[in-house]
Amino acid sequence: MPRRHSGKSTQPSQRQLRVAELVRHALAELLTRGGIHDEVLGSQPLTIPEVRMSPDLRLATIFVLPLGGGDVGAVLAALEANKRYIRGEVARAVNLKFAPDIRFRADDTLDEALRIDRLLASEKVRQDLDKR
Repeated sequence: MPRRHSGKSTQPSQRQLRVAELVRHALAELLTRGGIHDEVLGSQPLTIPEVRMSPDLRLATIFVLPLGGGDVGAVLAALEANKRYIRGEVARAVNLKFAPDIRFRADDTLDEALRIDRLLASEKVRQDLDKR
């Protein structure tokens, strides 16, 4: 008899990935057309590199990165201040049974990549590589 999966996978399901991408596109469209009337969001170009959905699709964690090295704290505060409006617009665009609650997080993948590059370029690592 085949073993059944417990259902608790660490990888997101195809549905989670698809809905996350729809949410990302809806929010990017909203930001691009200037649908959020906020001074900080209007003056600072943003990118939304990733959205992660909870397994029940009721929570969307949206990762935000201000382009050009803008103030991440001010951008996150502006998004939090407009969260209710953003949630409504995203819910209309995505058309789910329930509008997902949203939370905003700073995207730190670029900082992490730079940190790894610095580590790889360090003298200690180069010494280890030269021994080969």
